[in-house]
Amino acid sequence: MTPETAVIRKALAAVCGDVRDGDPAEGTLTAAPGSTEEAAAVMRVAAEHELAVVARGGGSRLSWGTPPSRCDLVIDMSRISGVLEHAAGDLVARVQAGARMGDVAAVLAQAGQEIALDVPGGATVGGVVASGLAGPRRLRYGTPRDLLIGITIVRADGTVAKSGGKVVKNVAGYDLGKLLAGSAGTLGLITEATFRLHPLPAARAYVTAEYVSVSVACDAVAAAANSPLVSSAVELGRPEPGGPMRVGVLLEGSVDGVQARSTRMGDLLGNGAVSAEPPSWWPGAPQAGPGETLIRVSFWVSALGRVLDAIEAAALGPGVAPAVAGSAGAGVLYVTVPAAADAGPAAEFAGTLRAAVAGERCGVVVLAAPAAVREKLAGRGGMNGTVPGLALMRAVKDQFDPGHRMAPGRFPEGA
Repeated sequence: MTPETAVIRKALAAVCGDVRDGDPAEGTLTAAPGSTEEAAAVMRVAAEHELAVVARGGGSRLSWGTPPSRCDLVIDMSRISGVLEHAAGDLVARVQAGARMGDVAAVLAQAGQEIALDVPGGATVGGVVASGLAGPRRLRYGTPRDLLIGITIVRADGTVAKSGGKVVKNVAGYDLGKLLAGSAGTLGLITEATFRLHPLPAARAYVTAEYVSVSVACDAVAAAANSPLVSSAVELGRPEPGGPMRVGVLLEGSVDGVQARSTRMGDLLGNGAVSAEPPSWWPGAPQAGPGETLIRVSFWVSALGRVLDAIEAAALGPGVAPAVAGSAGAGVLYVTVPAAADAGPAAEFAGTLRAAVAGERCGVVVLAAPAAVREKLAGRGGMNGTVPGLALMRAVKDQFDPGHRMAPGRFPEGA
């Protein structure tokens, strides 16, 4: 430990009850504050010593996006993990950022309520918000930014900022929640979040069908997404190029209502099978296995067929076999390129796909990739490709983090 590191560690220990060595390879320290006030004190020390800061929740998505170019201090949110308030009558809950979503769900379920996000139980509240993580039910309930009604953050200089409140229609102040959602820890440290809740449905039904024709599958997706039967999710899965496409629809509500709607949805999909349990291929929240490259494609639902064709065509040149799954009814698909010894094909596929859908106003973002693939993507638009409004995003970054110490270089490139 250098004398400078010893001084910094002493300063952190004076304001935080849990300070320890971090990753020896990175030379970092780790601080685990126990409250918003303690987190603010840690951030003031970091600002005084010009430390680059990376926040960590569950850690499962720290490898997503462009890695931070520098990390001096990891802030571990595991000690800020309580459910502070649950106003069941108002369908509102205020929770701390380090709380695990599974633990929060267990508390809310006692009152028959939920945060309507399909995310892993081990993911933390702050991590879900910062990554914008959402699953199949985004079609009906939206993403974290749509369910947030209040947020507390600590800015890079240690200032505590709050927006929103504890009622659904509160409009006081700037909407920091929507700004911080999906920010990947680059604008501030999230310490609390207040969510709008929904009642747990009395019944669920999954209606599934399989199609050989791309056009028929796309028609089924559009029909289910726009049907007055009110789908909570319309998912599509295609495990290999040229293979059959599976379409699945989730219906939620009362027992009698779901039973009647599922029968009609089965007819709409063309003899769709009905089950109370999700099919084995039901995607859930996006994940990337070791060595895999995970790409998110966002689009207008009317362009689904053209996007599927573009994915298949882009795979031919490099000879990759990507699997496709995701919320087709909400205009989001996740493409997984299998792990391979050579990084070139995955990077070529991502670049070719971006070019192929450029005229469709689609977004193609590489969420996770091995280091070798990230390196080869540098000449193909990087991890994020063209980012609309990048100049504005950089201006916001300058306002919130003038020293660019919050996960520097993480997202978007150059910000």
